Amino acid sequence: MDVQGTVAEGFEPVRDAFVRNFEQRGERGAAVAVYRHGRKVVDLWAGTRNVDGKEPWAVDTAQVVRSATKGVAAAVPLLLHQRGQLDLDAPVGTYWPEFKAAGKERVLVRHLLAHRAGVPVLDRPLTLEEAADGSSGERAVAEQAPAWEPGTEHGYHAQTYSWLLAGLVRRVTGRGIGRWIAEEIARPLGLDFWLGLPPEEAHRVGRIGEAPEPPAADGGGLKLRPKRSVAEAYSDPRSLTRRAFGAIEPAADENDPLFRAAELPGSGGISTARALARFYAATIGEVDGHRLFAPATLTLARTEESAGPDRVLVVGTRFGLGFMLHGPASPLLGPGSFGHPGRGGSLGFADPESGIALGYVTNGMRKGVTADPRAQALVRAVRSAT
Repeated sequence: MDVQGTVAEGFEPVRDAFVRNFEQRGERGAAVAVYRHGRKVVDLWAGTRNVDGKEPWAVDTAQVVRSATKGVAAAVPLLLHQRGQLDLDAPVGTYWPEFKAAGKERVLVRHLLAHRAGVPVLDRPLTLEEAADGSSGERAVAEQAPAWEPGTEHGYHAQTYSWLLAGLVRRVTGRGIGRWIAEEIARPLGLDFWLGLPPEEAHRVGRIGEAPEPPAADGGGLKLRPKRSVAEAYSDPRSLTRRAFGAIEPAADENDPLFRAAELPGSGGISTARALARFYAATIGEVDGHRLFAPATLTLARTEESAGPDRVLVVGTRFGLGFMLHGPASPLLGPGSFGHPGRGGSLGFADPESGIALGYVTNGMRKGVTADPRAQALVRAVRSAT
């Protein structure tokens, strides 16, 4: 396996795990980057740019990272709160009056971020054109009746998170969330991250697709066969699970230029591994003179807001304000780490205690939502190196 890039002394196990992902876990094309205390210590890429092609992955190849987008997007309301522009304990309707409809008057901003708003599904799914037009999705979630009493339970808002967050940010700032991220996060930090891909960057983005499943268990003993209840939830068209992941119908082709140009903070981000790692490094410390989160905001990001049975994912999950927290469903580096996986592969997270920030992107998608064996092999390798 021809692996490109660099590894600092002591982090060689990460390179070894990256190679094994290609040799043993069916990886087609991927990149991984790690920062420690604001310094890049791992920057590797290998394989093909397209999951179904032969062109090599380049130093600047980017990919759709699906729900790993949610972690970057979650920084927006936290930064608005840090700047005094958004009250996390205010009703969403304070900023977005139309959202009060259908029994959502008491949905707080923190409920929305912690998947407690009760709006993980839409009674009428959207077409991709509607999902991407910047208004239909926001109108749909504003009109939607909650599936449970807001604030009392939690369930992963897999796709509706896009329009909930975009609608809130638009009404607080007057800007689309993709533009806000570009101007306030990506540009100052020098990130190759886009929510709404500019046409001039399209040539850098590879094609994603299905990758072959690995054996029933990987070397770390992580069982990949889903529990019966989980499998049933995904197969039942009436379940919250199927409906939450089916809020766009027919399912969007994530290689479609329309999808890539849309500002969908729940699933549409396009990034390099280096950008994800650098973003998370800036949430826990200084990176080349830039820091995103003040200490109080960092505490908010990783303070548990939701924990236990997830009404949508049908497993136990833990969430802070927009970020997944370390736990069985999302085993990050340590108890205080926070971040977000992307369904089928990608991962970004930070661990303040060790100073580690990691970004992993792939073009080979798997069926799992969290704890992808390739990403977890890299996490174990980072743990062994620190």
